[in-house]
Amino acid sequence: MAGAIASRMSFSSLKRKQPKTFTVRIVTMDAEMEFNCEMKWKGKDLFDLVCRTLGLRETWFFGLQYTIKDTVAWLKMDKKVLDHDVSKEEPVTFHFLAKFYPENAEEELVQEITQHLFFLQVKKQILDEKIYCPPEASVLLASYAVQAKYGDYDPSVHKRGFLAQEELLPKRVINLYQMTPEMWEERITAWYAEHRGRARDEAEMEYLKIAQDLEMYGVNYFAIRFTIKPLDKKIDVFKFNSSKLRVNKLILQLCIGNHDLFMRRRKADSLEVQQMKAQAREEKARKQMERQRLAREKQMREEAERTRDELERRLLQMKEEATMANEALMRSEETADLLAEKAQITEEEAKLLAQKAAEAEQEMQRIKATAIRTEEEKRLMEQKVLEAEVLALKMAEESERRAKEADQLKQDLQEAREAERRAKQKLLEIATKPTYPPMNPIPAPLPPDIPSFNLIGDSLSFDFKDTDMKRLSMEIEKEKVEYMEKSKHLQEQLNELKTEIEALKLKERETALDILHNENSDRGGSSKHNTIKKLTLQSTKSRVAFFEEL
Repeated sequence: MAGAIASRMSFSSLKRKQPKTFTVRIVTMDAEMEFNCEMKWKGKDLFDLVCRTLGLRETWFFGLQYTIKDTVAWLKMDKKVLDHDVSKEEPVTFHFLAKFYPENAEEELVQEITQHLFFLQVKKQILDEKIYCPPEASVLLASYAVQAKYGDYDPSVHKRGFLAQEELLPKRVINLYQMTPEMWEERITAWYAEHRGRARDEAEMEYLKIAQDLEMYGVNYFAIRFTIKPLDKKIDVFKFNSSKLRVNKLILQLCIGNHDLFMRRRKADSLEVQQMKAQAREEKARKQMERQRLAREKQMREEAERTRDELERRLLQMKEEATMANEALMRSEETADLLAEKAQITEEEAKLLAQKAAEAEQEMQRIKATAIRTEEEKRLMEQKVLEAEVLALKMAEESERRAKEADQLKQDLQEAREAERRAKQKLLEIATKPTYPPMNPIPAPLPPDIPSFNLIGDSLSFDFKDTDMKRLSMEIEKEKVEYMEKSKHLQEQLNELKTEIEALKLKERETALDILHNENSDRGGSSKHNTIKKLTLQSTKSRVAFFEEL
């Protein structure tokens, strides 16, 4: 009895100790996840769990977003999850999104997962027209998106119509021009083919480097009433607020976050960030070496295939030559046999004619020797003699002609035998040609300035020295210079495309943003990204003066 009571008490105490939980659904740009969260969890607990699950370390760019009465809000890190004004129906849904944006994506985004999430979010914002993008830039961005998804362009695989089901351009751009989907695909594919050799992460970074220069990139818009109060008391007050308190708090939260990120960029990197960047550099170097190795292997494989094709072609050619030589030899042998047979027949006919001519001569002599006593017999005899002489003459001529024909046939036979000899010689030359070396090429040795790799099973070990990192830094600087030259060429291509499709534009379908963008382009105003870069190099006083001039 006492044991049963103790068991019930132990079970009751265990039941009380189990924490209560609720289900949360996290929606990222390419996946959904569900977690069981404790009732006491704060926003930071849930946010850290999501980041650990994704393997994300650059957490300062992101947040968990939810919707309240047609207004977006962000989960606060120091507040309990259920204390927020969220739906009490499970699962509670949050969207894991970028909350703050980098000034320079290539320099600030270190992890590949961070770059990928930014790429997906910015791409969606452009397609949803939350970020305005001019038509010619939309085509270029679409080509990088295709490269990131499909890899290198292959005409045998990526045939006409392979982008028919893809959403690559904003509907505003499609409706603005009298162009069919096939015409858009043709222009996207033309640029897509130029991106050969870029890996997925490189194509996504190129996309972000172009998108970050768009005017509405990283900008949140709110309906507000303006008043702003500068620090200088001599300047008029300038403030702003919204009709909704929740929106005012959101704006303040975003302003504070952007300011914190601004100050973070101007400070020395923390030890964690330094480690992340060092790992990223090593990973980039490893991938670069791996790509070089794969490129060499691909080149060697292509050369081997070309050598194989050449050998097969030459082998086929030799077989054809041997077949033709055999056929010529057979024809020569047949011709020689026929000519020999014909020469023998002609020679026999000549002998027979000569024999007949001799017999006719003997008959003529016999007739002349016979005494003809009567005139009639004499006349008849003379006539026979004349006929015999004519016949003998004809037979002599025919015998001579047959003799010449026999000589000609002998000459033809000699030529046929000579042709037969040449054909046999040709066949012998083809049969005795030297064989070609095997098609397995010996891999070319790596250049001495490239760090060596040791492949064991599925693992890849590599060593980096200081000299390797210095050389890598020099290569990166060289890539920057090449990138500037490519950017200039790219701008020329964008202008060409803009000029090309301008004739197909429907002016009446232009939106207010299209008109504003065209006016800014005509004035030749500097881009937003260039303006930010210029301001970051100036003092606070200079930046204030810059905006006062605007």
